[in-house]
Amino acid sequence: MRTLAQTDPTMSDTTATAPKFTNALAKERSPYLLQHAHNPVHWLPWGDEAFAKAKAEDKPIFLSSGYSTCHWCHVMERESFENEEVAKLINENFIPIKVDREERPDVDLTYMTYVQAASGHGGWPMSVFLTPELKPFYGGTYYPPENTPGRIGFKNLLNELHKVWTEDRKGIDERAARSVEKLQEHLDNENTAVADINHDTLVQKAYDDLSGSFD
Repeated sequence: MRTLAQTDPTMSDTTATAPKFTNALAKERSPYLLQHAHNPVHWLPWGDEAFAKAKAEDKPIFLSSGYSTCHWCHVMERESFENEEVAKLINENFIPIKVDREERPDVDLTYMTYVQAASGHGGWPMSVFLTPELKPFYGGTYYPPENTPGRIGFKNLLNELHKVWTEDRKGIDERAARSVEKLQEHLDNENTAVADINHDTLVQKAYDDLSGSFD
């Protein structure tokens, strides 16, 4: 017996092509966020729901920021965010938030300032780990899935940060507090529009101040 989909060319069997995974980004409008809507990572958009979840579960936030035409953003997605083993590590131990830097330049600028000061360079994808209170305690850019000469692999990084979070929470909180004190000297708040900020001056001064105190 022929099915309706076989007799009507305008219909197709959607069950055969349904994605294996769908996360909360499927409800977003940003093309970049929608690109990650079918990752096995349980991505949430930047907002109160994600913040409340981090506080309720007492988990650190993994914030990943990028944009739709970013080459290394797609590389990290393919290598790590589409990898079910890596996704499991993220989902179990962190609250993952995905940000489109073109949609939320304020959020991106705030944490990119921190990343540049902490690591000495910036770029995308931006990868930052935050306390549930949104205070950064570790940050970088692209990470390969496995260790490479001179660079920690993303899987090892996730495991190490989870270990530190559970074994030295006081140290993380103190480190995050110092970082935020410096950032707040230059940013009115995390929602300040980029258009209202002298970007070059802000980043350079924040870099100078933070790099002198970052351990």
